[in-house]
Amino acid sequence: MLAAALFLLVGCSSFFGDPREDANESIAEANESIAEHNRLFEQARDTYSSVKESIESGDEPDGQQEDIVQARESMQEARGYLQEAQSSLSRVEDLEVEEAVIRYANLLSTAMDSQLEAEATEIEFYEILEGDPSLEDERDAALDLLTEVGEGYAAAEEDYEAAQELANSNPEVLSPVPQPGQGDQTPEAPEG
Repeated sequence: MLAAALFLLVGCSSFFGDPREDANESIAEANESIAEHNRLFEQARDTYSSVKESIESGDEPDGQQEDIVQARESMQEARGYLQEAQSSLSRVEDLEVEEAVIRYANLLSTAMDSQLEAEATEIEFYEILEGDPSLEDERDAALDLLTEVGEGYAAAEEDYEAAQELANSNPEVLSPVPQPGQGDQTPEAPEG
C-alpha cells in the first residue's frame, strides 16, 4: 500500500494558470487516486495474507475461492487508480516548476511502476489459485510468485523512501499532506 507520501507545493500564485498551481492540482488528483487505490489494495491484501500463510505452511486455501476471486478483482481495480495517479504525476514533468518537484514526481512514478509490477505478479498468484485451488500442480509456481511479490513491494518501498527523502530535503518547495486521523491540518500556502 502506498503511504500518503505525496506532498503539495508550498506557496501560491497571484495569477491563474501558474505552473505551481497546475502541479498542485496534478498532485492533489494523484492523492485522490492513491487513496482509492489504497482502500482497494487493503481489501485484496487481507485475503493475500491469509492465503499466503496457508500455502507457506503446506495447507490448501480451502474455502477461500470466492475471497480469492474478489481479491484479484479488487487488485485489478486498485491498479487502475494507481495508473490514474501516475498519469496525474506525469503532467508535472512538463511544467516549469522547481527541479526538486519534477524529480519528486519522477521518483514517485518510478515507485508506482515497481508497485504496479508487484501487483501484476500478485494478480498472477490469484489466477493460479483460481485455476488450481488445491495447488496440486501449481504449488511451486505459487510459492515463486509469493517471493516475487515480496521483492517487488520491497523495491517499490525503496523508491518511495527515496521520494520521501527528496521531499524532506526540500521543505521550501514541498510540504506534507496530513495523514488520515490528523484532523484538518492541510498546510496553508502563504499569501502570494
